[in-house]
Amino acid sequence: MQLDMRSVIIALASLGTLGLIFGAGLAIAAKKFAVPTDPLYDEVLGALPGVNCGGCGYPGCAAYAAAVARGEVGINLCPVGGNDLLVNLAKIMKLEPAATLERQVATPYCDGGAQEAGTRFLYAGILDCVVANAMSGGDKDCQYGCLGYGSCVKMCVFGAISMDENRIPVVNEAKCTACGMCVKGCPKHIFALRPSSMQVHIRCRSHDKGKDVRKKCSVGCIACGLCVRACPVKAITMENNLAVIDYTLCTNCGLCIEKCPMKTIHGPLSAQSTK
Repeated sequence: MQLDMRSVIIALASLGTLGLIFGAGLAIAAKKFAVPTDPLYDEVLGALPGVNCGGCGYPGCAAYAAAVARGEVGINLCPVGGNDLLVNLAKIMKLEPAATLERQVATPYCDGGAQEAGTRFLYAGILDCVVANAMSGGDKDCQYGCLGYGSCVKMCVFGAISMDENRIPVVNEAKCTACGMCVKGCPKHIFALRPSSMQVHIRCRSHDKGKDVRKKCSVGCIACGLCVRACPVKAITMENNLAVIDYTLCTNCGLCIEKCPMKTIHGPLSAQSTK
């Protein structure tokens, strides 16, 4: 028995010694064959938020940092870092002080929830918008509207999106980083980024004609054109049966909100009217 224990101890010691030898060899090889990184790249990568959300258009922060360090792209593509990041990257890249960027937030441009919009059939599949959309465009009468199964909630790694009781997504602007994952991932394309200061929104994506919209959704845009005529700065135009706001012109006056017969346009005035 003692002989067996001695053999076991010797075997374990031998394995431990071999492990140390191989570990030392790997450490030496790692140092000898290491590829030196660009110090500029290291600085840029260190300044980035490291969330790897893809909002910059690159698969992760490392890829974007490499492109910035090589001078291939601008320093203003990261929506998460905000103006502080812009200032830091300008210093690192020895560029002129960057102009202040207005904060962007994601916005769902659909208000046709379970109460306002009907359904075409009873959907009993996986409660996911992407999956539901694969079934003939989803169960909703309006083929442009939010399906209400909350895929955007799962897509948002910052926890900025939730679903209300009416199955419409709600964005917590304080948490939103404008990474754009909801914009890219929504199968109905109801999300878009907007400047945070812009408070007037046309919450509809339908391009159906007015009479068809009325049949499908009680709050959809019917392309009546009243908002277009009411806007004093010509910020609203009709595009394929849908009113669209140009945020570079909008002054948040809210006159369009008062004129809209379908209550499709939301903003400060509509929020006050519900209190």
